[in-house]
Amino acid sequence: MDENIIRDYSRKISERMWNYHDKGEAESRREETYIDDIVQKSHIEKKLLENLEGIETVFDGGAGCGRFSILLAKHGCRVTHFDISQPMLDKAKELAEQAGVTDRITFVKGALEELSGYADRSFDLVISFDSPISYTYPLQEAVIGKLVRIAKKRIMISVTSRLGSLPYLANPVQKNQFILNENSEDSFVQWLLSNKQHAIDTFHFEKGPVEQLMREGLMGGKKEIAEYEKGGRPWCITYAFLPDELERILRSLGVKNIELAGPGAYARTIPNELLVKIMNDPKQRSDFLDVCYRYDSNPYVCGMGKDNLFAKGDL
Repeated sequence: MDENIIRDYSRKISERMWNYHDKGEAESRREETYIDDIVQKSHIEKKLLENLEGIETVFDGGAGCGRFSILLAKHGCRVTHFDISQPMLDKAKELAEQAGVTDRITFVKGALEELSGYADRSFDLVISFDSPISYTYPLQEAVIGKLVRIAKKRIMISVTSRLGSLPYLANPVQKNQFILNENSEDSFVQWLLSNKQHAIDTFHFEKGPVEQLMREGLMGGKKEIAEYEKGGRPWCITYAFLPDELERILRSLGVKNIELAGPGAYARTIPNELLVKIMNDPKQRSDFLDVCYRYDSNPYVCGMGKDNLFAKGDL
């Protein structure tokens, strides 16, 4: 398929997906719903708080409901909260007001593909977490370049992990492992639970799609475009990165002291029953998240993070 066609649809599909009316509320509750979100966001929070010395201004690209922009504002940073989704922005403003930090956050609606309004080296720290870069295919490398351009001291991003995504093609019930509360009223949780046996019964492993994803890194395309044209809101067309690929791109842009991590690599080895037990005990939970952080930061496992490949570097 022509990359220009996909380029146009990547943005349109993302805009429809993230601007759906329920997105703000649903995304704000992910750490109350899914254990993998707890692990991933805990990892990022620890890394951010370790690297705030000399950081006064922050650009948060694809900032969602403000999980990290609000955190950084609480720590005295002036944050530009940038997102494609109005429901996300509305929820972030509500949460920022509750936290008493609205005076330190500027909310901007926009797409990562277009950052020309910001001058070079505008922000001490530039962050973009939970894969919005991967949803800009085929512009993902250009978008990383734009984010690096506006960063003065440091950049931290997480993108969809190719190696981390490959196991999904052999596990149609992978998300069930990370349900925190089976009695949750979340509609997707209830769908996962009710559909589990059907997903197992109808599953058939196919080598071809695994090899294609491993080779090309692309998830989505014609099927998602067709669903969009019928009025649906398919998942975003997604580009999944390899660790050495992401490191190469960052180095080519002048980023130094690059560190990679795979949040969720440790947690994905543990069954749901034990993960739930750990999460429901404050001491076990705290200790477990500390162990996850150290384990997932090891470069030998960075590619096997649950969803994301994390990178931090200096300018």
